[in-house]
Amino acid sequence: MWICLLFGIRPCPALGVCPAFSAGQVPEILQHLDGQGLLVVQAGLFHGNEMLCKTVSSSEVNVCSEPVWKQRLDFDINICDLPRMARLCFALYAVIEKAKKARSTKKKSKKADCPIAWVNVMLFDYKDQLKTGECCLHMWSSFPDEKGELLNPMGTVQCNPNTESAAALVICFPSVASHPVYYPSFEQLLELGRNGEQPRAAPEDPEEKLQLKEILERRSHTELYEHEKDLVWKMRYDIRDQYPQALAKLLIITKWNKHEDVAQMISLLQTWPELPVLNALELLDFSFPDRYVGSFAINSLKKLTDHELFRYLLQLVQVLKYESYLDCELTKFLLDRALSNRKIGHFLFWHLRSEMHVPAVALRFGLILEAYCRGSTHHMKVLMKQGEALNKMKALNDFVKVSSQKTTKPQTKEMMHVCMKQETYREALSHLQSPLNPNIILAEVCVDQCTFMDSKMKPLWIVFNNEETGGGGVGIIFKNGDDLRQDMLTLQMIQLMDILWKQEGLDLRMTPYGCLSTGDKTGLIEVVMHSDTIANIQLNKSNMVATAAFNKDALLNWLKSKNPGDALEQAIEEFTLSCAGYCVATYVLGIGDRHSDNIMIRETGQLFHIDFGHFLGNFKTKFGINRERVPFILTYDFVHVIQQGKTNNNEKFERFRGYCEKAYMILRRHGLLFLHLFALMKAAGLPELSCSKDIQYLKDSLALGKTDEEALKHFRLKFNEALRESWKTKVNWLAHNVSKDNRQ
Repeated sequence: MWICLLFGIRPCPALGVCPAFSAGQVPEILQHLDGQGLLVVQAGLFHGNEMLCKTVSSSEVNVCSEPVWKQRLDFDINICDLPRMARLCFALYAVIEKAKKARSTKKKSKKADCPIAWVNVMLFDYKDQLKTGECCLHMWSSFPDEKGELLNPMGTVQCNPNTESAAALVICFPSVASHPVYYPSFEQLLELGRNGEQPRAAPEDPEEKLQLKEILERRSHTELYEHEKDLVWKMRYDIRDQYPQALAKLLIITKWNKHEDVAQMISLLQTWPELPVLNALELLDFSFPDRYVGSFAINSLKKLTDHELFRYLLQLVQVLKYESYLDCELTKFLLDRALSNRKIGHFLFWHLRSEMHVPAVALRFGLILEAYCRGSTHHMKVLMKQGEALNKMKALNDFVKVSSQKTTKPQTKEMMHVCMKQETYREALSHLQSPLNPNIILAEVCVDQCTFMDSKMKPLWIVFNNEETGGGGVGIIFKNGDDLRQDMLTLQMIQLMDILWKQEGLDLRMTPYGCLSTGDKTGLIEVVMHSDTIANIQLNKSNMVATAAFNKDALLNWLKSKNPGDALEQAIEEFTLSCAGYCVATYVLGIGDRHSDNIMIRETGQLFHIDFGHFLGNFKTKFGINRERVPFILTYDFVHVIQQGKTNNNEKFERFRGYCEKAYMILRRHGLLFLHLFALMKAAGLPELSCSKDIQYLKDSLALGKTDEEALKHFRLKFNEALRESWKTKVNWLAHNVSKDNRQ
C-alpha cells in the first residue's frame, strides 16, 4: 500500500516537517473493505501523554491498494518550542458509512472510523538533530485498548520489523534551514533558563502559600484549574525549597511547548534536592519523557541497595519500553547493577529474554542481553544451561499434550518417565541453577515423582533433589500456553506487602512463592511442598461432592491430622495470621476467580492463594451476572478454624479482625508506592492493566481519597460484608466442585 502525503509544519519560526507517505502490502483489513469507505491519515505531536498542539488530518481518499495524498499538513507550533523528546504520531484509518436501517431514510447516515495502523517517529535523532528528508515508517496494526483513540503516543518509536506485510508510511521532513538544525545544548538551555528567571516578589503572600500547600497536599488526583497551575508555576522555587517531593506535580503543569518555560524548568532541576525512591519511581512514568528529568530520577535511584532494587526490577524493565533511543540512562543503570550483582543479572536476563518474541522490543532487549552476556561470560554459560533445560521441558510438555489425547493419564505418565530417563533429558535437567531462584541448585531430577496436571495446557510437575537442603525435594511447575506475567506482578505485590508489614512488626506468614515468565506464554512456578487445596481437603473429608463445600469441620480436622497434640495451636495461629494477610492482599489487589482449587493450606497451617488470572476488580461473570460478590474470601469454615472449633470464641476472632485492620492501614500508608508500580507496568500490555481506569481500582480499594478514620470505616464495612455474604462463596464452591467432579 503506497501513501504519498506531503506533510509539513510551518517553516521557521514555526515547526516545519514535510513528510510523504509510502506503504508496503495492503493490510488484511483493507481487503475486507472491498473498495468501500475512505482512507484518512491523522497526525499529532506529543510530549509524553501531552498533546503539544491540535491534531491534523489528511484529506479523504478512496480505499485502494495504493492511495495517494498530495497534501501538506501544518501544526500550530514553532520549531523553537519543540521539546527534545517530542514524537510525531500517525494513525491510518478508514471512514466507513454505516448501513442504514429500514424506514430511517430521514435520518442522516452515520460514519464509523475503522483503525488500520499506527506508527510513531521522533522529530530529533539521537544526535539531537532535527530530522529532514524522506523517511519510511512501517506501521503497526495492533491498537491499544483505550476506546476512541486512534493515535498511540505511548507506543514504540521503533518501526514494524515485519516489512513485507506491514503498511508503510513514507514521510518527507522539509529542510527548514540551509544548515542542520540541532536542539540547544545543555549549556545553552541553562543560560536561557537563567536569563528567563524572574526575581521573586517580596514580601511573599501568606494566602498564596496556604493555597499552594493545599494544592500539593490534596488527596484527590483531579486535574488542576488553570489559575492553580499558574500559582504552582509562579511558586516553583518554593516547591523546590519546601516541597521537593512534589516535583512531579510541577513537571505535569510545565508548558513543554514553550521553550522559555522548558529552559527554566531544566535550570531549576539542577538545584533540586535528591528525591526519595518513591518519588523517583513516579518520574519514570511515560508522562515524564524529558531526558534531564529521566537522568535526575535515575540518579535518585542509585542509592537503592541491591535488595531494594530487586523489588522494583520487574517495573524498571518495563519502563525500558518507553525509552526513545537505544542508549539511555536507565539501560546503563540496570546493566551496571546487573554486572555487579549476580542475582540482579539473573532476573534482568530472564525479564528481557521472556519478551524477545515481541517485535517492538526485540532489538532493544536483544542488545541489552548481548551487552550483559558479553560482560559476564561465566554467567552466560550458567544461563545457557537453564535455557537448555527449559527447551527440554517444552519438548516434554508438547509430547504430553499429544499423548494425553490418545491414551490414559497413567499411560502418558509412564511414557513421560521413559522420555525423561533418556541421557539427553537427564543431562539437561541435572545440576543447574533454578531459574526461579539462582541460590537453589537443582541436582538430580526425580523422574518417578514427576507428573503432569489435568488442566488444558497439561503443565509439568517436575521434582528435583536439592543439594543445599541435604537432598530434600524441590518442585517446579512448567507451564506452556499461559501468560504468567500477571501472576508475577501479583506475587511481587504480595511479597512487597509482606516486607512492608514486617517492617512494622507484623508477620502475617505469607507465602509469596516463586513465579517467572521465561518466554512467549511459557514459564515456571514454584511448588509449595507439603500443601493441598481447600477443594481436595474438603472432598477427602466428605462423603459427597455436593456437601463438601459446606463441611465446616474439614479444614480443622485436616490441620489436627497434620499437627497432633500441642502443635495444633501453633498451626491455628499460622492459619489465622496468613488468612488475615491474604484477605487484605486479595481485597486491595482486587483478585478475582477465587474458588476452592486456588486457595491452599500448608501442613504447618499457612493459608495462601494461587493462580492470579484476574485482578484489579476484573471479576468473572456468567450470563452477565457477577459470580464473585464478596470483597474477599472469608468463609465460616475459615472462621471455625480461627475460633479453634469453638462457636463463641470471639476473642480469637476479634484478634483476627485486628490483624486485618492493622494490615490494611499499613498498606494505605504506602498507597502511592503501589500506584506508581502499577502505573509503570502499563507498558507490559497486560489485558487487565492497560489504562489509568484499571489503576483506579487500587485508589478505591485503599480509599486514598479519604482520611484514616474514613478508610478504616470503609474497610470494616467490607469486612462485615465478606463475612455476611460468605454463603454465596460456598454456593460458588459447590458449583465448582460439582463441575470439576463431572469433568473427571
